[in-house]
Amino acid sequence: MRSSIIRRVAIIGNGVAGAENQCIGLIRALGFSHPHSFYRVTRPKGGVNERLHWLSVPLHKKFDHFLRQISGHEFFRLGAKGSSRVVPSADNAGSSLFLDADAKHIAMSARETCEKTGPLLVVASGRDTIPVASSIKRLAPEHVFVIQIQHPRSNLKRFDLVITPRHDYYPLTPQAQEQVPWFLRRWITPREHPGKNVILTVGALHRADSIALQNAASSWHDKLAPLLKPLLVVNIGGPTSHCQYGTDLAKQLTAALANILPSCGSVRISFSRRTPNKISDILLRAFYNNPKVHVWDGSDPNPHMGNLAWADAFVITADSVSMLSEACSTGKPVYVIGSEQCTWKFADFQKSLLELGVVRPFTGKENVSEKWSYVPLSDTADAAGQVIKALATRGWKLEPQTCSSA
Repeated sequence: MRSSIIRRVAIIGNGVAGAENQCIGLIRALGFSHPHSFYRVTRPKGGVNERLHWLSVPLHKKFDHFLRQISGHEFFRLGAKGSSRVVPSADNAGSSLFLDADAKHIAMSARETCEKTGPLLVVASGRDTIPVASSIKRLAPEHVFVIQIQHPRSNLKRFDLVITPRHDYYPLTPQAQEQVPWFLRRWITPREHPGKNVILTVGALHRADSIALQNAASSWHDKLAPLLKPLLVVNIGGPTSHCQYGTDLAKQLTAALANILPSCGSVRISFSRRTPNKISDILLRAFYNNPKVHVWDGSDPNPHMGNLAWADAFVITADSVSMLSEACSTGKPVYVIGSEQCTWKFADFQKSLLELGVVRPFTGKENVSEKWSYVPLSDTADAAGQVIKALATRGWKLEPQTCSSA
């Protein structure tokens, strides 16, 4: 008799910390300390490959192979120079060994082991993982439960569940329809309202839960506990296609921080891999010799989780859904700068945060010692609860095991 107990979980990632941490956060909320298998969908890297991410992964790999065959590929594999900063978000956790995301192999393994160890829970996130996750579901429909995090844009029935922010459905709103010429509307996704297999969240899932923050508070105690209070943490992302900004915002942020420094005990600033040098240089010059301000340059261990645990308040650039989602789950004051630069669904996300009262605009007139409260975002825990309900309708339930064997 086939078991109905799910004891194993596999993550399918794309190598992007923001996407993979959503998977890690969800399985932890479901009771799994680590994935039993961690697979990654990988693309060729370097040179012209960095401009080919619009291709599907299989086609990209075939094109890369073709270039290698005709030219040795040396010209094409010269990587462009850029910033080497580490992304200031939760470090990847779980298995340190990443397996190649082969859908046929994963599905076959799930079929062969189902009777002995039960069905396999598969959690994937990111555009590149969509073909793999959907193929696993197609090849082993009775032996897996597949969750796709982030909207796959079309044919959502390929997955058991899809978890995505509400603002991904902004294109269906009357406001969005007015912004798109009628002849382009058929090409804008999603085209349908969420079905029964869609779980909607406010922001991104993450792994900054209460246990993770308690552990971070302990790990970073000696470094952060002695700092003068209140501690203001400033997380700076980088411009995106729908949240564009440049040195003007950096100068605005610098001036605003200078204004509120008297109300701060300490300030810790972190940049992301996406932060252009022209932006980071402005803040570095302004606060380089200020004894109250510490700027993380990526050379020391990533302090992100420690900062989340020990901060009294946050200032975050509007481009980062992940960093905002994490900070807004702490219940501490969160100030946003640059939201007026956001367009399309990201403007809708900023609007929802303001309406919920979980953020306030950063003006430089704030008193960081002032406390204000709100109902913290609980997207990860809420999504986990709905996953458990969805499994129950199929007659399945979770019995997490913490072993890390594949």
